[in-house]
Amino acid sequence: MAVTISDVQTVDIPVPADVAAKIDSIAVARHVSLERALADLLRDAIAAYEVRRVAFLDLGDRFQQSTDPAETDQLRSELAQMTFAD
Repeated sequence: MAVTISDVQTVDIPVPADVAAKIDSIAVARHVSLERALADLLRDAIAAYEVRRVAFLDLGDRFQQSTDPAETDQLRSELAQMTFAD
């Protein structure tokens, strides 16, 4: 799929120096521009967020539908881990 000028939006955000340095080193290692590396990282982060979100919602559904006390405790622990883990 080709990207046209109207498909691109510029967003100006400040990032900590250590994060900017990591993004720059990723760009250099991949032989792409800083902007391309950042866009790819954001796409990957959004995809990972969606995967975690779907997993969390599925776990919540399983928790609500569970009738087995042992399974309910296990699912409660998993939900707590996903919610409160660093």
